[in-house]
Amino acid sequence: MSRAVLVDTTLCTGCRGCQVACKEENRNRPEKTRFFAGPGGYQNPAKLSSDTYSLVTFNEVEDGKGGLNWVFARKQCMHCVEPSCASACLVGALTKQPDGSIAYDEGKCIGCRYCQLACPFGVPALEWHKAIALIRKCDFCSSRIRQAEVPGVLNEGHSTEDVLDEEKKARHLAARKRPACVVACPTGALRHGDRDELLVEARKRIYQNPGKYVSHIYGEKEAGGTAWLYLSAVPFGKIGMPMHLGERSYPSYTSAALGVVAPQILGVGALLGGFYWFTRRRDRVAEADGAGGEERS
Repeated sequence: MSRAVLVDTTLCTGCRGCQVACKEENRNRPEKTRFFAGPGGYQNPAKLSSDTYSLVTFNEVEDGKGGLNWVFARKQCMHCVEPSCASACLVGALTKQPDGSIAYDEGKCIGCRYCQLACPFGVPALEWHKAIALIRKCDFCSSRIRQAEVPGVLNEGHSTEDVLDEEKKARHLAARKRPACVVACPTGALRHGDRDELLVEARKRIYQNPGKYVSHIYGEKEAGGTAWLYLSAVPFGKIGMPMHLGERSYPSYTSAALGVVAPQILGVGALLGGFYWFTRRRDRVAEADGAGGEERS
């Protein structure tokens, strides 16, 4: 199954429960924000960062009657069908997984930021506050879903075996096998499942409510397609979605260009990248040894 999420912006109330759940799931630091900090007004923080992987956007849209309506949407890694970030990564720190997610291995990352430049959605964020900075972004809660299990004790302190039958255990496990943001959504604006099935559901909603939705599923074909699919009652450009991407995946452009680059040049680039990774790794080990020596002294 290629996992995906259908975002129905007509159901989003801007509660930011998904944003808080993401922050908690990834144990990310809080950020200092300011009231009316950006063009989104109540939107806080103003943009994605190394500590904010998921962001609810506040968009003021004219209602055609001289007034304004709030339309809420989300930003996070789109987990492209053909990810340009993974294509641009020199050391294989970003890789496409069979379930549709884009995995990130910080042990390989050299902080070159090529993925930032390559991403058409501007998602990967560098840890600017650190001396040895790495890239951070949403990983589609892959570890949460992969390690999902029913806990032995529930919140009330009761044993799982005493209060849950097999059917309830199955439902509990199914809830754990969804991204934290999806589980936290109180209105059903986020739906997690198989991408093909969610596309069918999205088309069904548009067909049954032609006056409610724009007749388009954002993410079905943009930049070659993404795992995050959007429905909206207003044009997608008005809720901050890039409208210039086209339907062709970005790696398909670069693969043609790389085909005419001499292998020797690519080899030199890979060699330099490997040397940088080695020296950065050596510095990390030295720092760790120094910290250990201070603790022992």
